[in-house]
Amino acid sequence: MFEQGLFITAELRVKPDYNLEQAIVAIEAFCQGMNSEPGCSMAVPLQDKSDPYRFIFWERYDSQEAFDRHFHEKHTQHFIQLGVTDLVQAFETQLVTQERK
Repeated sequence: MFEQGLFITAELRVKPDYNLEQAIVAIEAFCQGMNSEPGCSMAVPLQDKSDPYRFIFWERYDSQEAFDRHFHEKHTQHFIQLGVTDLVQAFETQLVTQERK
């Protein structure tokens, strides 16, 4: 499905004083921006069915450099400045392959 790259799984929580519908609009806009970044082939926001204030982001970048650039993008800085969410945890992973040395 995907070639090797850097995969990010991030858990974010919408702050309790933030309107959930407005937060979802901001999250969707943020992910649209990520999907337009050079080197980002996937940015998908997933909302927890039992806790609507909890979101999981699945992201895939071509390289560490592409991921590092992500934090300097206008849409990323805008989303951070909005203060909509708190980052709970994040994981950087890679595909498991038989060819790994």
